[in-house]
Amino acid sequence: MKAFALIPLLFAPAALAVPAADLQTALGEFDLSGGILSGIAKGVEHAAEGLFSHGKAQVEKFVENGKQFVKQNGLVYELVTSPAFANYQLRVTDPDLCDPTVKQHSGYLDISDGKHLFFWFFESRKSPQKAPLTLWLNGGPGCSSSTGLLFELGPCSIADEGKNTTFNKYSWNTHSNMIFLDQPVNVGYSYSDDGSTVNTSPVAAEDVYAFVQLFLQRYPEYDSAPFHVAAESYGGTYAPNIVSVIHKQNKAVALRPVPDVKHVNLASVILANGITDPYTQMASVPDYACDGPYAVYDDPEGAQCQALRSKVPTCQRLIQSCYNFNSRWTCVPAQAYCYSQLYGPLQQLGLNLYDVRRKCDRSKDGDLCYKQMTWIDTWMNDPKHKKALGVNPDLDFASCNMEVNQAFFGQGDGMHNSAALLPELIEDGIRLLVYAGNADMMCNFMGNEAWVEKFENKFHDEFAQSVPAPWLTLDSGRKAGLVRSAGGDGFTAGNVTFVQVFEAGHMVPYDQPEAALDLFTRWITDVPLALNLTELAEAAPFGGW
Repeated sequence: MKAFALIPLLFAPAALAVPAADLQTALGEFDLSGGILSGIAKGVEHAAEGLFSHGKAQVEKFVENGKQFVKQNGLVYELVTSPAFANYQLRVTDPDLCDPTVKQHSGYLDISDGKHLFFWFFESRKSPQKAPLTLWLNGGPGCSSSTGLLFELGPCSIADEGKNTTFNKYSWNTHSNMIFLDQPVNVGYSYSDDGSTVNTSPVAAEDVYAFVQLFLQRYPEYDSAPFHVAAESYGGTYAPNIVSVIHKQNKAVALRPVPDVKHVNLASVILANGITDPYTQMASVPDYACDGPYAVYDDPEGAQCQALRSKVPTCQRLIQSCYNFNSRWTCVPAQAYCYSQLYGPLQQLGLNLYDVRRKCDRSKDGDLCYKQMTWIDTWMNDPKHKKALGVNPDLDFASCNMEVNQAFFGQGDGMHNSAALLPELIEDGIRLLVYAGNADMMCNFMGNEAWVEKFENKFHDEFAQSVPAPWLTLDSGRKAGLVRSAGGDGFTAGNVTFVQVFEAGHMVPYDQPEAALDLFTRWITDVPLALNLTELAEAAPFGGW
């Protein structure tokens, strides 16, 4: 079997870097055997009583002031359980890192099969009692939400090669309570007792639903707040699965109420430079590379562009087979072929494919073309930070886990049509925002706009007829992008909305922090993005943000 290199991706399963002449070659160079399906939990053993007795770590439980606590690995956590979720428990502590001016919670969702998902919560800087609650997820699959927290939109930003952080005035917790969750298992600080892993988005979604339920049980002050699920990159696949599970469970609870199971006040899903409908989005790769605002080939009719375009029909046929049969045996071939044939040539250009305005020297910038990723690893592996966050000091943190990435690739998870999960939610009033930076090649804005326009829902015709309108930020009045929207008759941010963000790559809040916060705040407060500044100032629910 020939060796192959992995293209490291923030958003999608690893692609084959060795070009494959046809499907047999692509499959022949992909090892489907057991090795890639294992996790990398290192030196971590967790034990608890009953369903949660794993490993040999000594665990002590006690009750104080009517609350349950557990001590393990020298750390003390409050313990949250629910009869309705007997296979789950929540361990929480209250750190004061990153931004000590706001209330914080962190800890783990423990799952009876030995999985443990890490979370970190920050209360809103303004009016937390009235603010919505937002769950943020990074992609990969296999990348920690701490990437979003410390590199993009959290209360603090990584600095000084990982020695310090700085205050982020554009943090998304300015007007929203924010949860950053490391999922699936073995991502970031999350771990499993035996190295087992999750390798499909539907399975991961069930665990996230249990986490939300236990979190709201422990912190009922947020249970009536509008709940938004925001996810970047491969999160375009994760998030539709998660909101679909929440929506279905909400309906089930409405028909037959269950003690200790809450209705989650699901308000919207936000997909940031995501991969959601691969059939449509993969076809846009040659369009972006050859005709986009930052085209990487000089001649749109040249040999390189013709070669890329020639791969699209086979790619789409394979993806359609995945859509039709929903099987690993149809989805893995589609993934292997499409990524190797469409992204393999682009990988050789020496560019940062997450921001094609920039060169990428992996010897200096790292595998993902951002040296700050290694800074995050340095900061998160500091023993005093682990202790404050309730993390076992023996656990090693990595921003991205390529073994998790490969496990999802081994199931063809990234070739499913996650957009198909959303029409029912749109029908019931849950709103959809899709945004994309226009310098990102990996999940380019052209493909994202195309799938939203094609997306079948009750607002389809209105969206298809919409004309892009300029979006001006409130603080600076700068033209930050173009917006298309359907629903709301122009008086809201819309029910189905797409935003192209100018001069931004894959990670919009990093490249355009002011614009990203403006977009997010107007979305969660349901204020139109296309209003002029005078209209916007009058409509702003906080009297000017």
